[in-house]
Amino acid sequence: MLKGIDPLLSPELLATLRAMGHGDEIALVDGNYPGLEHGRRLVRLDGHGVIRVLDAVLSVLPIDDFVPQAIFRATVKQDRDAIDPVHAEMIECCARHVPDIRVVPLLPAEFYERVKQAHTLIQTSEPRLYGNIILRKGVIYPKG
Repeated sequence: MLKGIDPLLSPELLATLRAMGHGDEIALVDGNYPGLEHGRRLVRLDGHGVIRVLDAVLSVLPIDDFVPQAIFRATVKQDRDAIDPVHAEMIECCARHVPDIRVVPLLPAEFYERVKQAHTLIQTSEPRLYGNIILRKGVIYPKG
C-alpha cells in the first residue's frame, strides 16, 4: 500500500503506467473482450468493473493535451451516437479528471485496431457489453 495511491493500482499496473511514454495508449476493456488476443501487454484486474479501474488509472495518468483526441470509447455495434449506461459513466468519470477532453466514439473495427496498437491492455471483469475505453498518455508539465 502507498499513501495517496489507489490500492486497485497493482504493482504491475503502476510499473506499466510509469513505463508508458507520451503518446502511448492504454486500453481498459470489459470481461468479454478478447484481451489475450488483442493485447501486446496484458494486465488483468479480475473482479473489478471498468469504471472503478478507469477512475483509479485517471487518478495517476496524465491525458495527452497535445492532440485533438486522446480518449476513445467503444460503440454499440455501428452506432456512434448510442450511449449505453456504461458509456455515460465513462464520460462522467473522464470529465471529473480531465474536463477539457472529450470522449470520442470509435466504431468496432477502428476500436479493435487501435487496441491492437496500444502499449497495454487492462482486462477487467466488467459485465456490461461495450465497456471499453482507450486513454492516450500525456505529460507532466514542469512546475513554474
